[in-house]
Amino acid sequence: DLSYVVKDGSKALRFDMVDIAIFDVLLLKRKNADKEYKADVLKRAEAKLAAMSEDERKGLIKNIIAGLPGAEEGYTVEQFAGQIEAYDHIDSKTLKKHLFEFLAQVIPVAEEAGVRMCIHPDDPPFPIFGIPRVLSTQADVQEMFDTVPSRNNGLTFCTGSFGVRSDNDLPGMFRKFADRIHFIHLRATTSEPDGSFYEADHLDGDVDMYAVMKEIVLENQRRGKLGYKDQSIPMRPDHGHQMIDDLKKKTNPGYSCIGRLRGLAELRGLELGILRSL
Repeated sequence: DLSYVVKDGSKALRFDMVDIAIFDVLLLKRKNADKEYKADVLKRAEAKLAAMSEDERKGLIKNIIAGLPGAEEGYTVEQFAGQIEAYDHIDSKTLKKHLFEFLAQVIPVAEEAGVRMCIHPDDPPFPIFGIPRVLSTQADVQEMFDTVPSRNNGLTFCTGSFGVRSDNDLPGMFRKFADRIHFIHLRATTSEPDGSFYEADHLDGDVDMYAVMKEIVLENQRRGKLGYKDQSIPMRPDHGHQMIDDLKKKTNPGYSCIGRLRGLAELRGLELGILRSL
């Protein structure tokens, strides 16, 4: 949902597991897709689809497959099914092998050029449409770093992606991988029992943003003492709610100006408070 209305009236992005099941099982009709969803989700999906208008069905399809990476103009349902079929014989282990082979070739060149690469984690951090994931947990990151042990082989630490999984200890992960983190995306999500989640305000939701920010501040200070050129890790307030005057404008979902400025102000205030307290 690209315009989910939260309690203060602003609009956020929302991943709805029931809507995903509608598309995957009932519209796309992917083989054996029904086995990947809980019975309650499938039951709700059937009921919701039956009550949908044709325009609502088209809107759901557009939200899911329009403008995906690799085809900015979007896919048709048939084209999308064809893209997924390409992964029929690729599991997580194979996909990781491909990633590691790529990094083994690219990272030495990055070292020579003085470029620090930083991969973004899976979003969402669990399999979707039968496609395996490669970077969703602390163990995934550790395996990648162990396989290509170069500081130039780094991580974009996205609290929004990693934070959807309750088994990811975000402050602990940041602390463990701090020297290999070269970019930070700060956003918070609120998860629901069926696997759905939506983007909360930057200081709300399931992410302990204070604990994460404290680790960031401590790492920046450590780098400063060691004389690192990249003392201050680049950070952005990732995504933001559509609000106030931006509600009247056509904006790229998640990237309206006012909501992201609000998030930046909150995060910078949190950072300053932590700095003053140390």
